[in-house]
Amino acid sequence: MEPADAAIRALLLATRRIAVVGASDRPDRASHGVLGFLLDRGYDAVPVNPVLAGRAILGRPVLASLDQAAPLDMVDVFRRSAEAGAVVDDAVRLGARAVWLQLGVVDEAAAARARAAGLVVVMDRCPAIEWRRLGLPPRIPF
Repeated sequence: MEPADAAIRALLLATRRIAVVGASDRPDRASHGVLGFLLDRGYDAVPVNPVLAGRAILGRPVLASLDQAAPLDMVDVFRRSAEAGAVVDDAVRLGARAVWLQLGVVDEAAAARARAAGLVVVMDRCPAIEWRRLGLPPRIPF
């Protein structure tokens, strides 16, 4: 049920605001690098991490919850698979258009709930890797 390359391309090019759930302030963590990648591509990327709330990562204030980040186009999930379902359910409740579960994050039941609610679901992939793999052009900030 993964979206085709054309759907991923369309999602990445049409998306404006992304919540990065599980964002880390540690430069060696993948979530930190992906947040930077998204910011460099002109996205309005918002780090969400209750442990780091009130601080800043890459110049962006960290929010404690997904509710504080709304409205959203996409939610990028850097949480364990067992914790991803709750984040996906919040994304659905908040009206996000898409959820992106990062490499190694798989929750088929949560993905099915999101798809049933009309969201695009990308699972066990990374937007930075997909951007490069698809050869997408540089973006101009919205």
